[in-house]
Amino acid sequence: MPGKKSLTAAMCALLGLAAAAAPAKFKHFQVTVYIPVNIVKRMAAHPGWLRSSWARISRNLPVNQVFIESFRSDDIASGQQLETVKRFFRAQGVQVAGGIAWSGPGGYGQFRSLCYTDPATRAMVRQVSALTARHFNQIILDDFFFNNTKTASDIQAKGNRSWARFRLKLMDEVAQKLILGPARAANPRVRIIIKFPNWYPSFPGLGYDLQREPGLFGEIWTGDETRDPIITDQQLQPYESYEIFRYFENVAPGHNGGGWVDPYSIRYFDRYPEQLWDTLLAKAPALNLFEYTNLLQPARPGRRTAWAGLKTSFNWKQMLRRSHLAPGQHPNLADADGYALGKIDSLLGKLGTPVGLASYRPYQSNGENFLRDELGMIGLPIEMSPHFAHAPVELLTKTARVAPGIVTRIARRLQAGATIVITSGLLRALQNHGFSQITDLRVTDHELAVNSYRAGFGAGNGRLLQRTQAPILFPQVNFDTNEDWAVVRGMADGRGVPLLITDHYGKGTLMVWTMPENLNDLYRIPVPVLNAIKHYITGSQPVRLYGPAQVSLFEYSNGTFVVESFLNHPVTVHIAGQFAQIRNLRNRAILKGKKQPAPFWMHQISPHYRFTLRIEPHSYRAFSEKAE
Repeated sequence: MPGKKSLTAAMCALLGLAAAAAPAKFKHFQVTVYIPVNIVKRMAAHPGWLRSSWARISRNLPVNQVFIESFRSDDIASGQQLETVKRFFRAQGVQVAGGIAWSGPGGYGQFRSLCYTDPATRAMVRQVSALTARHFNQIILDDFFFNNTKTASDIQAKGNRSWARFRLKLMDEVAQKLILGPARAANPRVRIIIKFPNWYPSFPGLGYDLQREPGLFGEIWTGDETRDPIITDQQLQPYESYEIFRYFENVAPGHNGGGWVDPYSIRYFDRYPEQLWDTLLAKAPALNLFEYTNLLQPARPGRRTAWAGLKTSFNWKQMLRRSHLAPGQHPNLADADGYALGKIDSLLGKLGTPVGLASYRPYQSNGENFLRDELGMIGLPIEMSPHFAHAPVELLTKTARVAPGIVTRIARRLQAGATIVITSGLLRALQNHGFSQITDLRVTDHELAVNSYRAGFGAGNGRLLQRTQAPILFPQVNFDTNEDWAVVRGMADGRGVPLLITDHYGKGTLMVWTMPENLNDLYRIPVPVLNAIKHYITGSQPVRLYGPAQVSLFEYSNGTFVVESFLNHPVTVHIAGQFAQIRNLRNRAILKGKKQPAPFWMHQISPHYRFTLRIEPHSYRAFSEKAE
């Protein structure tokens, strides 16, 4: 009997250790994991591998739900395989849902969609939709719900319509008749989620209907993958992981269920957790990690030796300590995820609702593509919306040109006293379409290679901000002297181009912001010039960030804010506002600001307090305006 008691006690102790080792669920968001169909089949066929792989994933990463895929590229799981995998995860206390990737057969690494004008394909889509709905009450569509085929049947069905108009109507019909209808017939309780990908400027041309599909499906998820902007063909800027979630949240308020991130195409590991953090800083309620077997891969530092010894937000040595790995074990991606997400979980509860500079982007629009991501990367907090915000200050880019009556709407806002900031791209698009009723500013066909910069307001010489060796190319904007005022100018051998120019209309102020021909040259504009531009555009914002490009500011409704650097080296930045003290949200340390007069060339900006912050590479710091 004593031996039996000892054995029982040992078993209980072992179970207690196991329970203690199980990571606690995060408080402010849920974690989901996507399982592609080929992995689903492997799990069903090899239960031992399923158990061992799940043990390695879940040892440091708390998972709330898994998406179990039934179809991808002509590969279909059987009902029995789906049920086998479902039972396992339910036994682990993990919620289950279905997944479908409507991808066609591969073509030399280029994604191909299904051909939805082919009768056999349409029958298969109905079949898979019904099959998946019989096994799950919730299904997510991976971001292949688009159309890029141009088969003979497509060409005939399109007729004289543009490809965009044809595909938008086609995919709305596919959603209703081939997916939602059959799925609901098989399971009236089923809820289907559409995940929209990260390439939103191209949506209309491939049939993603951001205006109607959220209403058809009822819930959307956001593709927050930005990966590495240098080595990838998309060249997405890191800020998009935040900005796209905010945009889709404004597309479907309260129905944007989560962000979706993968670890692909990164040169240094920090680029991956940055995507996780920025998605959550946008207040995503859930985060999906794609995909299951990725989480089993070894976590490798990559090219981060330049900042490996600094106390960065992702601290490699600290991650190893907190992962509690056995001797000889190496961290996998799930271990690193658990650490990175745990770092930000407690912070999220202290942040309010994201706020920022209102920026109107109509549905089915493009132009100056991804510009707002570059603007976010130079320190402007952007709140993009498909609705004209009627805010005191609103930023409009070339995308606004497609909005019906946009010139009249701008004029009305200006007459009411608003400040409207438009880009040179929008001015060029509207200047021959009635915009002359507001201003005679015009973008010409000429360009100027700028190598020095001045700031000034009113008559006089202005102030030299900086000279540079490498010129930046800007389009030339013509203006009327003594009506329009170039408050920031670029110069080249005595010739100037207004980089920020103001005109007045009614009670309001129109600002035209001249964008460089290469939008990424925004990062090369000297810091004093960026600061001067941001002075004018964000002068009314509660918090303002001054410093070099590739440092972002995230603002919240409760007076909190986060500063994040995407640079490979430590950086000093300045925060400005009407508050005299700020509190560090990590350690509650109080920082006192220095009262600063407005620059002499900006007398209309009130005095403010300035705080100096050092940010480590690929790191963030969070503060509150309220020092108590």
